Amino acid sequence: MGNFMQITAILLCSQSWICESLTVEVDPGEDITLFCSNISSSPTQTDWFRVINGTKPSCISSMYGPEGEPSYCHGFQSEKFNMSSNVTTVFLHIKQVDLMDSGLYFCGFYIKKHTVVGSATELIIKEAADQLMDLMPGILGALTALLSVTVVVLAVKNRRLERGTNVDPDDLNYAALSFQAKAKKSHRSGPQRELEPHEATGTAADNKTDSITLIY
Repeated sequence: MGNFMQITAILLCSQSWICESLTVEVDPGEDITLFCSNISSSPTQTDWFRVINGTKPSCISSMYGPEGEPSYCHGFQSEKFNMSSNVTTVFLHIKQVDLMDSGLYFCGFYIKKHTVVGSATELIIKEAADQLMDLMPGILGALTALLSVTVVVLAVKNRRLERGTNVDPDDLNYAALSFQAKAKKSHRSGPQRELEPHEATGTAADNKTDSITLIY
């Protein structure tokens, strides 16, 4: 469609006295004002046209002189389109553009029984994919920052877990020595073992001898 618009603009310009062209790209929902230079030296009828997808030019609006009241062609309402003019410039204000507003816009002046094309503007409305591509750098930057923060948080959590579960080797050695010391102390202070029968007899005999010795 863009190539056809350029060819159309060239054909229109080749049949006119003067022509300027430019390209404007906007997002859906925005307002935009198109303009062209007033090439007429005296008040005359001025029109805005639009070409879409290879169709013939469609009339948008028309007015006579800067002080005239604009009229709008079939299919173009004044609530969306607003034509105005001064001595040097003719304007076309479009409210809340959408994809249907894409096309080649140009103004024409009726001079000496001929329609002379002024400047032409190719209006391009960005599609959703184009808007997403425009947002991609910001989205990627936000994701990168979020990923960096996540990595840092996980690293801090892992460090805390390691500090909570790992025991210092020096603490293990100290615990082992303390356990051995307590075990030895318990062994020494334990109950005495029972005497065997022959040991008990010997002990009793010794006690008896001691008693006899005391009588003498």
